[in-house]
Amino acid sequence: MDAEVVIAGAGPTGLMLACELHLAGVRPVVLERLAEPTGLSKALTLLGRSVDVLDGRGLLGRFQDRAALGIPPAAHFGLIPLDLAAAGEIGLRGLWIQQAATEQVLNEYAGELGVEIRRGHQLTSVRQDAGGVRIQVSGPRGDYELRAGYLVGCDGGASVVRRQAGIEFPGLGPALVLRLGDVTLDQGVTPGGLPGVRVPLVPLGSGFYRVITTEPYPPGLDRDAPMTLEELRASVRRATGQDLPISGARWVSRFTDASRQAAAYRAGRVLLAGDAAHIHLPAGGPGLNTGLLDAVNLGWKLAAEVRGWAPSGLLDSYHTERHAEGARVLLHTRAQGALVGSGADGRLAALRDILAQLLSYQQPLCHLLRLMYALDTRYDTGTADPHPLAGRWAPNLPLTTATAAATTVAATTVIELLRPARGVLLDLTAAGTFAAAGHGWEDRVDILTAQSPDPPAPALLIRPDGYVAWAAAPDAPQAGGLRRALTTWFGAPAGG
Repeated sequence: MDAEVVIAGAGPTGLMLACELHLAGVRPVVLERLAEPTGLSKALTLLGRSVDVLDGRGLLGRFQDRAALGIPPAAHFGLIPLDLAAAGEIGLRGLWIQQAATEQVLNEYAGELGVEIRRGHQLTSVRQDAGGVRIQVSGPRGDYELRAGYLVGCDGGASVVRRQAGIEFPGLGPALVLRLGDVTLDQGVTPGGLPGVRVPLVPLGSGFYRVITTEPYPPGLDRDAPMTLEELRASVRRATGQDLPISGARWVSRFTDASRQAAAYRAGRVLLAGDAAHIHLPAGGPGLNTGLLDAVNLGWKLAAEVRGWAPSGLLDSYHTERHAEGARVLLHTRAQGALVGSGADGRLAALRDILAQLLSYQQPLCHLLRLMYALDTRYDTGTADPHPLAGRWAPNLPLTTATAAATTVAATTVIELLRPARGVLLDLTAAGTFAAAGHGWEDRVDILTAQSPDPPAPALLIRPDGYVAWAAAPDAPQAGGLRRALTTWFGAPAGG
């Protein structure tokens, strides 16, 4: 076997997955067809649960260092601005950071961990059997074959891995074409000096601005024809009836509102994550944020399978959990696509006005933000009467723990306990009622007895991806349910 896991694609999803596997003791090989990162950015923000996940791995400070200073994260729903401040305390955190910077941070982190990334190596074909996957690769020095235990396609919407694995990709074709440009303006011109120009311009720094146009998808559009600056200028003119004084561009591109989702995120020893598993209108960067969450959900489960301690069905739960979440992303991005379409008779404008009014109220605004940024995700933990916290993101409780000498206390938080990417059994009882029940799982689960003001449960079992697998009921402080949950999510105890 040449590699335990091969990952196709060194974008944010592939890099995050490689780091997660490495933290769990698996050494992946990452194949990336491009010789160097492009330095270009489709997504401009990190918002929602993906920020919490990065914080859980101790990476958030690195991203904050690369974030645009003085520019708060922004959100919209089908170009209807959403007032994040009006939502109140719903736990929504965000950064204004270009995708290229996100990739750079993850690439540096992967390098520190020792992840092997082969740039300029294109996966060309896949053949799997009961014992592994044979992968044909075209590299700078010629073609070669890799034999791996598992293959994960993080290779984008046109995924070679998905096609080679025979996984269907049903969904909706495009109704809109959107043209994007990172442009400079004529000398001496700034957005503030363009009174009456309705084209939204997003500042990117170094004199560049992001401009995007939206038009109905034209019949016979050649998607393979290179996008040009003149095409962007003409699209701005058609969409707004105005000319924009563009002097140049470092990047122009087209994309559509086509939305598709892989019928299966797993086919034997081949799995999919990120855009290889789902494509949609990139309104607000949902692809990047969802891809990072795919990677963190999959990483520990695939590592458990490779390491040999995964309980039955654990790896399949990746499809169960993340396919459902991907479907929710398609739900809100399809709705947004309808809102940015064309409606010459005024019906669409009326709908937008009504929605804007509704979203000025806190309750519908919060509901929508929780949906868009995965704050309301709840996974099925398989119990008949689960605790309200079960399946949800673990609350970031402040914690104090006694030292070995019991003369001082140490302060920490739940988010800090997630740094090693392991399970956590957190016993919050004064007597340490539940800690002993974790005996036998210490090689997979960190066990901590701590105190927290007004704890939401006497004890929590937290998965490596930050979601609660089990929580103790206040009126039933028994360890039997905990041992069942440990077995369900972390396999049999050592020596058991």
